[in-house]
Amino acid sequence: MAPKCAKGWGGSAGFTLIELMIVMTIVAILASISLPHYQRNLIRARESVLSENLYQMRKAIDAFYADQRKYPDTLEALVDKRYLRSIPKDPFTRSAETWYTIPPEVLDPVVGDTGAVFDVHSGSDLVGLNGVPYRDW
Repeated sequence: MAPKCAKGWGGSAGFTLIELMIVMTIVAILASISLPHYQRNLIRARESVLSENLYQMRKAIDAFYADQRKYPDTLEALVDKRYLRSIPKDPFTRSAETWYTIPPEVLDPVVGDTGAVFDVHSGSDLVGLNGVPYRDW
């Protein structure tokens, strides 16, 4: 005689519709709780990349000025003179063409041409998690 298989309460193996609905509800609740945290962490990661990109470009602009005694005329000049390998992409606009450059405030009459790129900012219109617009970073 073959051994008998133990079956569930209803006499058949498997899950009931109610059990599946309860599990799906729990999964949906967990997903709805974790999604905002994921999105916030994604924004924080992009903010970190933006901060690092701005730091490296500003450092390259300062090094250019220290070596050339003038600011670069464009961001591409930093790449041409090998101060940067490439112009980084803005993580919020996802383009290397949207950087907003600021010229020097005072032109030096002794030096003459002082260049056109004193500082660089993001071209994004979005506001950071700290409440400051990215273009003001």
